[in-house]
Amino acid sequence: MAFWIASSPHNHQKNETSSLMRLVVYATIPGIFAQWYFFGWGNLIHISLAVAAAIIAEFTVLALRNKKITPQLFDGSAILTAVLLGISLPALAPWWISVIGSLFAIALVKQLYGGLGHNPFNPAMAAYVMLLISFPLQMTQWQPPLSLLAMDIQLSDTLAVIFSGYTPQGYSVEQIRTHIDGFTMATPLDTVKTNMTLGLTVVESMQAPTIGKHFGVGWEWINAGFLLGGLFLLGKEAIPWSTPVSFLLSLFICSFIAFMISPDSNASTMFHWFTGATMLGAFFIITDPVSGATSVKGRLVFGALAGLLVFLIRKFGGYPDAVAFAVLLCNMAAPLIDQYTRPRTYGHDLEVKK
Repeated sequence: MAFWIASSPHNHQKNETSSLMRLVVYATIPGIFAQWYFFGWGNLIHISLAVAAAIIAEFTVLALRNKKITPQLFDGSAILTAVLLGISLPALAPWWISVIGSLFAIALVKQLYGGLGHNPFNPAMAAYVMLLISFPLQMTQWQPPLSLLAMDIQLSDTLAVIFSGYTPQGYSVEQIRTHIDGFTMATPLDTVKTNMTLGLTVVESMQAPTIGKHFGVGWEWINAGFLLGGLFLLGKEAIPWSTPVSFLLSLFICSFIAFMISPDSNASTMFHWFTGATMLGAFFIITDPVSGATSVKGRLVFGALAGLLVFLIRKFGGYPDAVAFAVLLCNMAAPLIDQYTRPRTYGHDLEVKK
């Protein structure tokens, strides 16, 4: 039996919203565990901060709107938004980043439009883009994997950095991100993109320490964790298969064609699949039933468009990872996609002849 909740105009609730939200949160656990294993406690701390801020924001806005608080506060939607936002943030970002992001996602992106089911944009990704544009320095200070750090970072060190900007020993975020050889480490996507501007080939870029033996130290396993969680959701029929399959296939085709044309200036298809937020976006972001397309054909188009935009932004845009931007652009296009792909009402496709 289908488990996912369809969006309007085919708004058939096939299970309780809270049950679906809990299931999606559970499915993020493998990816979150991989984040913790390779990058430490940072994202777990940000998830906790984001969840607390999201619950406070949801309670406050519902009270101001004179809405029934308990059913909507505990339907799990605010918690899921906060979890997705916390996953997406740099591990050593300051504490107020996750708090501001959650307040923006819940109070403005979700509740300002009428609450769950009415928001035109994905709240987590809208908040992420707002943070990236407003605080580019804090939002691009990605921590290298623990195995590549020149110093040992424990839970107490991570807490100190997030809340004060420095470890108890006095090391800043920038010092933590500096390799033992003296260069600042970045994400695999950023490393390849930066090296391209310096005239290096993709093969030469793949020799960077952050890349490792495959597609990125830690990042490949994080994406594998979210892929595992996504397959779990598909198995439970909690999300429609059409959107993630279309998205991944579109990204695969675009990157494969580019790689075949010029392998020196284009990364492989598997590199695009297993770095950045690809699998998180495929199974947990673009499958949002509220801000996405509604029909099967519409979801196929929606996913394919998102995959194309991710590739184009990664290749030609100014920001290495592109999932958040691609999702918001597709959210804008969702009504138009629905207009041309939603099922016709029976009998309305025939012209009336005089």
